[in-house]
Amino acid sequence: MSFFALFISLPTKASTGRMRVWRSVKALGCATLRDGVYLLPESADTAAKLNEVAMQAVEAGGSGEVYQLSGCDEARNITLRTLFDRSDEYANIAVEIKELHQNLTALDVTTTTRRLQSLVRRFEQVVHIDFFPGEVQRQTLGLLDDLRDTITRRMHPDEPTARLVNIPELDPAAYQGRIWATRARPWVDRLASAWLIKRFIDQHARIVWLPNPDHCRSGWLGFDFDGATFSHAGTKVTFEVLMTSFRLDSDPALVRLGELVHYLDVGGLPVAEAAGIETLLAGLQACEPDDDQLLARACAVFDWLLKSYEDKTR
Repeated sequence: MSFFALFISLPTKASTGRMRVWRSVKALGCATLRDGVYLLPESADTAAKLNEVAMQAVEAGGSGEVYQLSGCDEARNITLRTLFDRSDEYANIAVEIKELHQNLTALDVTTTTRRLQSLVRRFEQVVHIDFFPGEVQRQTLGLLDDLRDTITRRMHPDEPTARLVNIPELDPAAYQGRIWATRARPWVDRLASAWLIKRFIDQHARIVWLPNPDHCRSGWLGFDFDGATFSHAGTKVTFEVLMTSFRLDSDPALVRLGELVHYLDVGGLPVAEAAGIETLLAGLQACEPDDDQLLARACAVFDWLLKSYEDKTR
């Protein structure tokens, strides 16, 4: 492991420039070696990021230089890595997660959702600068997932329970022109699954929105509810189960979209763009009372996302 060091010096009167440099250093997750010397682990763009901060220092009337540290022995590397320890930051988030968990019955849905989103954003910010993740990050993620599951069960008691079953490979030819049924007022997993069905599995599919899963008729292909033909299985949400069933999981762009759907539906590993997509879909759902129209508009969002992911995964 190699590190880059940023050496900066700022005039005492340059309060605005000093604050700008300090915010940049903090946002990058730099460790402080001593006053005016900051470290980052080596990566493809570490030098470029630190050079930008060095230029900010120069523009503020100070100086800034970037050097690569090399020739450090293992003991020195271990010492430098400890400077990037994020345990205290995770611990603070964990305390708030536990407090929210204990007070759920006393809070309304809006307050609960807002506080959960705030915790998720803070956790993602720490993860972004946690260059040496370990057990503390995993434990905090586990607490966050447990909290999300509890809130989901409270807000959506009809959400499907994951089954421990094998996912067989299916022939798409046997699933053409069918009626596919899922719960009404769809959220991300149902919207994305319906999009996947219409775009990649059964382009002539008819989607039926069920006021209750018990209304699913014989011959219909149910998805994303307990007892449905396609639903949560093991660690996979319905979207991922459909991808696996119809051998779509070799497409890296679809896999990346599946990671987003998984995170928004049940939590797990953070996805950078998740908060924005969640806000967009929530706005669509709030503004569009007709589920067919909601799906049509959501399909455009997933089309845009897939195109973006295709460009990034090439």
